[in-house]
Amino acid sequence: MDTADQLASAGTFQVLKLPLGFIRVLEWLFAIFAFATCGGYSGQLRVSVDCMEKASSNLSIAIDFAYPFRLYQVSFEAPACEAMRRDRVFLMGDYSSSAEFFVTIAVFAFLYSFMATIVYIFFQNKYRENNRGPLIDFVVTVVFSFMWLVSSSAWAKALSEVKLATDPDEVQLLISSCKLQTNKCGSVHGPRWSGLNTSVAFGFLNFVLWAGNIWFVFKETGWHKGASRFPGGASEKQAGTFNQQPYNQRSFDQSGSYNSQGNLGQVSDYGQVSDYSQVGGPTSYSNQM
Repeated sequence: MDTADQLASAGTFQVLKLPLGFIRVLEWLFAIFAFATCGGYSGQLRVSVDCMEKASSNLSIAIDFAYPFRLYQVSFEAPACEAMRRDRVFLMGDYSSSAEFFVTIAVFAFLYSFMATIVYIFFQNKYRENNRGPLIDFVVTVVFSFMWLVSSSAWAKALSEVKLATDPDEVQLLISSCKLQTNKCGSVHGPRWSGLNTSVAFGFLNFVLWAGNIWFVFKETGWHKGASRFPGGASEKQAGTFNQQPYNQRSFDQSGSYNSQGNLGQVSDYGQVSDYSQVGGPTSYSNQM
């Protein structure tokens, strides 16, 4: 029994126990985790600037940044160590394209997996009608598998660059007062990356789920069903040929017996002629003598 027959025979919510429906639910949940851990991220790092003039020092400069990681728009004030003057410093880099692309794929995957699950549960007949539903589902699943791989790879690379751009040791190089040896700069603490690391892990996990689900969706299409019928039809033809073989054999035996009898008749006639010739030959020879 294929998955389509199982969907028809199962109850309304029993569909979720089948691989096709169960994996869709997992895709729906993991898509939520993917865009929530990335889109809801906000981090902070702190650096210290210890000026030679202690009154100008600031030993805890907080720098906040968040999704979509347009770091060039993130600024903070750092002491210039000159007459209480402060400089506005901007971070470097723009990684919004990779982050927004990843979150967009996650949101659309969440919406599609949710709608597909509803269709599996309440609209099974419409889903299998004219083979359109399985074909559309198959194409969309292949596309999302590819997009998850691309977006997760792009976001993983962008995340490594975000970590470098927000490293407190790198941020100190942007502060003009830290370039003077008379002043001392240091890092208080760096950002926490557990949430963003989790988002990358969920991205590749979503790719594995969607790629693995291609086979179960493909089994619903007419391509798989047509391919499964072809070996059966070939075996039936072979069985029919095998069943007709005894009749052909009998016909062959009968024709062979007829032919063999005919051949014997010809041989016997030929033998009679040959005997007659042999007998006639010596008789005529003796008469000539």
